[in-house]
Amino acid sequence: MSNTIPNRQVICQVLLDRAKEDKTITVLCSDSRGSASLAPFAKEFPEQFVEMGIAEQSLVSTAAGMARCGLRPFAASPASFLSTRSMEQVKVDVAYSHTNVKLIGISGGISYGALGMTHHSAQDIAALASIPGLRVYLPSDRFLTQALMEVLVKDDDPAYIRVGRNAVEDVYGSVPENFQMDKALTVREGRDVTLIACGELVRPALDAALLLEEKGISARVIDMYCVKPLDKDAVRKAARETKAIVTAEEHSLYGGMGSMVSQVVGESHPIPVKNLALPDEPAIAGKSAEVFAHYGLDAQGVAKAAEELLP
Repeated sequence: MSNTIPNRQVICQVLLDRAKEDKTITVLCSDSRGSASLAPFAKEFPEQFVEMGIAEQSLVSTAAGMARCGLRPFAASPASFLSTRSMEQVKVDVAYSHTNVKLIGISGGISYGALGMTHHSAQDIAALASIPGLRVYLPSDRFLTQALMEVLVKDDDPAYIRVGRNAVEDVYGSVPENFQMDKALTVREGRDVTLIACGELVRPALDAALLLEEKGISARVIDMYCVKPLDKDAVRKAARETKAIVTAEEHSLYGGMGSMVSQVVGESHPIPVKNLALPDEPAIAGKSAEVFAHYGLDAQGVAKAAEELLP
């Protein structure tokens, strides 16, 4: 049975559960409580919720000020706007000032579909990962989102969490027992090629591994939810133990997770690497699955790239 629970709803549930015992947990929205699935939090904890309106810069700066007062703010806004309109506030008020603000980028990547480039966030990994002191996470499914959020509601460092808009197929059957912060998860072992993906493209990568298996190709699948800090050890291990690496991400071809992986491979153990991402052009309009298929980011596209890359 297909999953019907989007990651953003899981974020709300964790915040609801923890806010009952921790009154410092505060949620801020930029006229996005509905699209962020945070309306239940606003209803149950009105004294711990702040509606900023469509004012992303004020959203981030206010959250930073609240953190300085001892609160634990979670600031939610569409990823496309949070990562661009308020980048200076993220850089200065959150990262440089090291305030305990968790930035939640909702409807990331091409989630908004038909709304087009103005609402797509294909640059947020490159932009925010370049800021010193800011962690960047893209959980792959509802279970990993829960595991990540359970840690983030307790730690004291700033972070950016990007999730999509719609429910995605499960990668894990439950909260991963081997979850560790900033350590990539090996979803599937393999010896021929490694598929490294983040966010919503982990499931297509896993499905691609199954397609490759039918052709006698053993594919390792790594969930690099921790884009920054990137798990370099997992990348180096994959480079040593397999013949090639394919990366897949819902992001621009420039400056994303694939670029980071390629840099590590080039420095430590050079092998063929193919980066699959969105091209340097406005993405076509359509549902996520349609856009992924168009750009070869679905299971068939990832499998094809891996097969062609192998010697």
